[in-house]
Formats: sequence, C-alpha cells, structure tokens
Amino acid sequence: MARPKRDAQIDLSEAHELTAGLIERLACPADKAQAFLRDAKAPGLRVRVTAAGAKSFVFEAKLNRQTIRRTIGDVRAWSIEAARTEANRQRVTLDGGADPRELERRQQAADAEKKAAAVTDGVTVGDVWNVYLAERRPHWGERHYQDHLAMGKAGGVPAKRGTKGRGVTVAGPIHPLLALRLADLMPETIEAWAAREAKTRPTSGRLAWRCLKVFLGWCGEQAAYKHLVPVNPAKTKKTREAFGKPAVKSDVLLREQLPAWFAAVRNIGNPAISAYLQTLVLTGARPGEVATLRWADMNLQWRGLNIRDKVEGERVIPLTPYVHDLLAALPRRNEWVFSSTSSASGHLADPHKAYLTACTVAGVAGLTLHGLRRSFKSLTEWLEIPAGVVAQIMGHKPSATAEKHYTVRPLDLLRVHHEKIEAWILEQAGVPFVADAEPGKLRVVAT
Repeated sequence: MARPKRDAQIDLSEAHELTAGLIERLACPADKAQAFLRDAKAPGLRVRVTAAGAKSFVFEAKLNRQTIRRTIGDVRAWSIEAARTEANRQRVTLDGGADPRELERRQQAADAEKKAAAVTDGVTVGDVWNVYLAERRPHWGERHYQDHLAMGKAGGVPAKRGTKGRGVTVAGPIHPLLALRLADLMPETIEAWAAREAKTRPTSGRLAWRCLKVFLGWCGEQAAYKHLVPVNPAKTKKTREAFGKPAVKSDVLLREQLPAWFAAVRNIGNPAISAYLQTLVLTGARPGEVATLRWADMNLQWRGLNIRDKVEGERVIPLTPYVHDLLAALPRRNEWVFSSTSSASGHLADPHKAYLTACTVAGVAGLTLHGLRRSFKSLTEWLEIPAGVVAQIMGHKPSATAEKHYTVRPLDLLRVHHEKIEAWILEQAGVPFVADAEPGKLRVVAT
C-alpha cells in the first residue's frame, strides 16, 4: 500500500493507529479552532491540533455524562507509547470512580502547601514577631505596642539615664529568642530562657513570658505558621514555676504620711513634676494616663478630664477644684498638660529622680508611682465611698453584673464623691486651699 501524501486529508471521524507520520500530517480544518485525532489502540487518547498548528496529546473521556479532557503533553516531548501509557493510567483512575482533574487539583494544593512550608520552616522568631506586631497594632493601645517593641530590642544603645551606671541599654527580655528558628522554639528552650530571666529581672521577665504565650498562640492560629507551633511551647509548668507568682504590692501612703509627702512634693522645683505627682494621688489614674494628658482633654464647661484608658479606651472623670488649680497654673508650651523641654515626646517622661528625692525627704522611700494609685483607693475607704464610684474614677473593670449593665453614673454624680475625696485628702495633708477661688490665681488663705 502506497504511503499517503504529506498533504493528504485525514478522516478525523475515524480512529487511527497513531504513527509519527500520521501526527506530522495532521492539520486543523480551516473552519475550526481545533481538531482531534483519535488513537485506535488506547481508548481516550487523542492528538489535538490547533489552528496555529500546535499539537499535543490529550486524554478524553466521559464522567457523569460530562466530557472531561486532560492535556498530557506536547507531541514533541512525549512518545506515542508514553502517551498511551498515561492515557491508560487516567482511564483506570476514571474507571475507579475518581476524577483525574480533582486528583490533580489536590496534588497541586499539596505541592503548594509543601512549598510554602519549606519557606516558612526557615523563618526565625524575630521574623514572625515583626509580622505579629504589625498585624496586632491596630487592636492595641500605643503603650502596649511600645512595650512589645521594648521587649525585643537588642540593647547596647548609649544612654545617660536608666542604665544603672552601665552607660548602655540592656537587651529586652524576648530579644535572646528572636534569632532562633520558630520551628526550634521548644519547651526546653523557653524553660531555660525563663530560668535565666527570673534570676535577673523576674518582673519584666514574667510580663515578657505572658506576651510570648499570646504570640505563640497567635502563631498556632495562622495558616503559614501553625505547622511550626502545633502546641504552645511557652505553656509549661517549669516555665511558670521559674517566674513564680508576682508579689502583692503594698506600697501606699498612709493617712498620717500625707502631710510630709505633700510638703515634700510641693517643694519640688519643677512645677510640672509637682503637679503631676499630686494629680496622681488625687485622681487614682495610672501614671501613663496622667503624663499624656492634653490640654484638649480638659473640658472647662463641664469640668471634666478625658482620660485615655487601657481598659475601656477612654473615660471621663471630674476635674476637681484643686487639680484644676494645679493644671491651670502650668505653662502651655505645647499640646501636653505636663510638658517637658527635655523629652523627645514633649511631655513628662522621667519624673523618678525628683520623685525619689521627695519620697526620701518625706520618709516614705520605696513608694512607687503606681503606689500613688493604690493610695487613692485605700484612702477612699476612710470616707466609705461606694466601691463602684471609686472603680469608675480609677478606670477599673466593673466587677459585678449590676455594675456592668445597670449602673451608669453621670459626671455630676461622680463629682459629688470625687470632690469629697479631694477635700478630705487635702485636709489630712494640711494643704490650705479655697475651692471656690479662680483656678491658677494667687489667693490668701488662713494659716
């Protein structure tokens, strides 16, 4: 039988035993975008040809009355026998009830997951820590975010203050862990870290450990990292025992200590520091809340102070007469009530030196700034002020259902109690003050 001519038409309605010559002669009809040449030896194997002349082996079959078609490969890359073998394999898969397309999708997904895992397997704790901070920052207060930054700092930065004579800053508690691979952060690693931190700085180490637990819990919820942290390695008994329980803080001003403390604080040469410390003990606010007060936070019409609160976001407390007088006397250098010409932020940042000196003079050494907040709470018990009123002024979370859902005290009601507290503290401290005088003005008082 004579060999067909190179340009002879192939009957595409019939199956043919594929040969290299037949495939070479295959051409797409002029009125079609593509055409298929069926193989007589391997049911389902086709050669597809496009109008542009591209040719490839494909597998075609019916599944649930629908035609499925899978490309095997270019005819230049695959031999006819190899294409038949692949077509037969896909036919067996199909006869078994599986869809080759779905199997391929699953394989691609598995390959992509394996590739992603290979990339993330090498990430360090520091890499993920930075991602974590960026992702969580919108949900945190600025102070909480800055605390996390400080925990991871490398240290070694020259500084004149706060270094206890070293001259450089120390690394944050979490910094030693940042260079480790996240996959290598085992319970034993964290237990050894906790033992070291507990010896030198248990308080900051304990805070860092709590933040580390939350961070690793977040990692366990992220698709990219959960395979690296199947179990939170920071939640172990040995780590918890290394830091121990925080000691109960008991530094407070007693009623009989008020005269000496107020006298020493009012003699501080810096008016901003003096007013700041007195405001702390007369409002029960957190040190950072008072230090970052802005002039815009003072509502003179309704005599209120807007406090940026770490619990509720913000709260409004009464602007009591003596505190109003203290604040009105301060210079308005910038937006901050307690301004500073030496701090980078523009507001009071480090009152500790003057404060410690005043406490030593008053005979109450060891009283911390947060101890002034505790002092406000304990001093109110002399007056039998309702606990819910004190908690609302201080910004404590409500502790009972009635407080959470039913008791909403307006500013004027808080003012009745708060002014009573202020007047009593000033009386016990022996501070002369005329409550109805114009704030910030000199006045004559009885001695």
